[in-house]
Amino acid sequence: MKIPTALKHKPVIVSENYENVDGRNAYSSDAKGLSLGLAQWNDRGKVDISAKVWRYTGEKWSRQSEELPLHRVLDLAILVCRAKLHFSEAYRYENLFDPENPIIDRVPLQGDAMTVAVCTENEKIDEDIKLFSQALSNDDELIGERLSTLARILGEMGY
Repeated sequence: MKIPTALKHKPVIVSENYENVDGRNAYSSDAKGLSLGLAQWNDRGKVDISAKVWRYTGEKWSRQSEELPLHRVLDLAILVCRAKLHFSEAYRYENLFDPENPIIDRVPLQGDAMTVAVCTENEKIDEDIKLFSQALSNDDELIGERLSTLARILGEMGY
């Protein structure tokens, strides 16, 4: 499906067949495409690049389509990687984390650090973390394939 080009987000690099590879939703996803382009929030004289997930309801482009600045896309990827690393060792804890120290990591970025932690404010964290861990395990093949691909591309880029 062709991604619209007449809307505020201006696509430059696109994946117009994303519905075919959208994880467990492959071939039946409402996420029809991904794009990197000029952000919809750009002001005159200021240009930001954003990533967008294009969702289509079957009749029209959805307002649930998401647009994120590229650094946030990468920050989410860092968060996924750090969570996956935590859960590979989480079996050591009775509730899959240390309640005395719920901070998993502090990832240095821009002269500060992004804190990665278990959300102890969640009243049902003991139940929810087990569900999260199981879902992460269920999707291990999907996530692993993407992480391997990302690692290969980062290697090609010299990172």
